[in-house]
Amino acid sequence: MGKRSWRISNSAAAQKNMQTYEIESLDQEGRGIARRDGKTIFIEGALTGEVVTASIYRKKASYENAHVQTILQASSQRVTPRCVNFGNCGGCSLQHLEPRAQVAAKQRVLEDNLWHIGKVRAGHMLPPIHGPSWGYRRRARMTARYVIKKGGSLIGFHEKRSSFVADMQSCEVMPPGISKLLPLLRVLVGNLSIRERMPQIEIACGDTADVLVFRVLEPPTEDDKALLKSFAETHGVHVYLQPKGPETAHPLWPAAPADLHYTLPEFDIKMPFFPTEFTQVNHEVNRVLVHRALVLLAPQPGERVADMFCGIGNFSLPIARSGAHVLGIEGSASLVRRAAENAAFNGLQNHAQYQAMNLFEITGETYAALCEHGPFNRMLIDPPRDGAMALVKSLCGGHGATPPARIVYVSCNPSTLARDAEVLVHEQGYTLTAAGVVNMFPHTAHVESIAVFDR
Repeated sequence: MGKRSWRISNSAAAQKNMQTYEIESLDQEGRGIARRDGKTIFIEGALTGEVVTASIYRKKASYENAHVQTILQASSQRVTPRCVNFGNCGGCSLQHLEPRAQVAAKQRVLEDNLWHIGKVRAGHMLPPIHGPSWGYRRRARMTARYVIKKGGSLIGFHEKRSSFVADMQSCEVMPPGISKLLPLLRVLVGNLSIRERMPQIEIACGDTADVLVFRVLEPPTEDDKALLKSFAETHGVHVYLQPKGPETAHPLWPAAPADLHYTLPEFDIKMPFFPTEFTQVNHEVNRVLVHRALVLLAPQPGERVADMFCGIGNFSLPIARSGAHVLGIEGSASLVRRAAENAAFNGLQNHAQYQAMNLFEITGETYAALCEHGPFNRMLIDPPRDGAMALVKSLCGGHGATPPARIVYVSCNPSTLARDAEVLVHEQGYTLTAAGVVNMFPHTAHVESIAVFDR
């Protein structure tokens, strides 16, 4: 790019406190890192190797936050963001970085976390898992807000560092059919009598059906219901209403529940799910992730395998298809019921059993009780962002339980994976055999990963 200058902002306020910075690397949130006068400067919109001017918007004792103003020397990996909302919408943070470079940056984040937090290095790094960069997001919670000054209802993600709703007419990471509905949803919500009492629309897309779940803080009128039904019929979507918690969501139109599911063709599995239940947002990448996890776990017929934080059975049912006997553990009783239903639906109820348990409070004694019918040969762990500290500490807690010989750990937070890896390697006698990133959320700084521990 040479001397080419990219002007980001010309506002008078943005010119204050501007300085020139050389960007050393990217942080875990996709911000450029520079250093000056003993401080670390986190610069939004800057990429590794660039020379930029930036304005400071937050000063702390050891660091400062800044916005890029002008790019004096651009990275060869800089691209033009595809989405018109980029920079304002808080949904994506890396659309200005070439997709393959995004994956490489996430790999560095994973390696840095493993070493600096966990003091471990993987025996080898697995090839990154990636898929389509656009139109991949099958799940989302969109905020709905009626703003008179903006001309009516807004439907979108929050703006960056703000509680305001981004003024979105489209979304490039949503499936195209859903993206096209955003301006129409604004009109729909604006015409409802309860438009100021409808704070959220949850989107859940399956292989054959799309569901919109409207969070309603007061019951819609008959006229409101007629508008919602007409929208569903016209655009071929299912509309649900959610008056309270996620479990209260119910169909408005069509009256019958949606056939909401995704498939794992490699394992001949169809996975029904409820619109508000957790599923991976990226179905294409999830298929590759499940394949990779099963190859690494290598369950054998007749073995006992534990699937910790099993959800609705995303990993446990493919494990059961291998002929192993899998016990799925999950904190949510409703998800346990769904997983058991999915096992029966796929004819795997004899190889997959499920149990509700709070894995954040598991102890060595509790783990030993799970092994009373025999030790687990292998274990898959797929925790939420908080990780699985109590679980990994319980595996070698005595009480006569033999820890699994192999653990495959699927993580959505590299820092808690690294923290748990430190315990597994330095306290529990495991070796970190392999690790790699999974680009589940292209154009965001979210780092999903998979790691293998052998004992």
